[in-house]
Amino acid sequence: MAALSAETPDKVEVLPLIEKALSWDLGGADLPAVGAALDIARQLAAYGRVVAEGLHVQCRSIPADSDARLGARATLGEANARLYLKPLAATTTPRYAAARAQNLARMVQALNRATARVGEEQAPTTP
Repeated sequence: MAALSAETPDKVEVLPLIEKALSWDLGGADLPAVGAALDIARQLAAYGRVVAEGLHVQCRSIPADSDARLGARATLGEANARLYLKPLAATTTPRYAAARAQNLARMVQALNRATARVGEEQAPTTP
C-alpha cells in the first residue's frame, strides 16, 4: 500500500468524515458550507486513492476467479472513475459539494469492504 502523506488522513481520521458526509440531507436546507464539503471530499479522495492502490496490489495475491477478486476489481473500476474527478470549484453550490463528498464517502466505504474481503481471502485457513 502506498504511504499516507502528511496531507492524507489515515483510516481513524477518515471514518468520522464518512459519517459526517453521509449524515447530510441533500434535500434539506441545512447543508454544509461549500468549503467544508469540498475539504472533506478532497480528504476522502486522497485516502481513497491510497486504499485503491493497496487493494490493487492485494488482488494479485488471490486467485483471479475468486469472488473477492472479481468484486474488488469492479470496485476499483468505479473508484478509478470517482477518485480522479476534477475537484469542484469553490463557486459550486452547497448541494453539489455535499453530493460529491457523499459519493466519495460511499466509494471509500466500498474500498474498505473490498479490502477486508480480499484480506479474508488471503488469510491462511486452519484445518
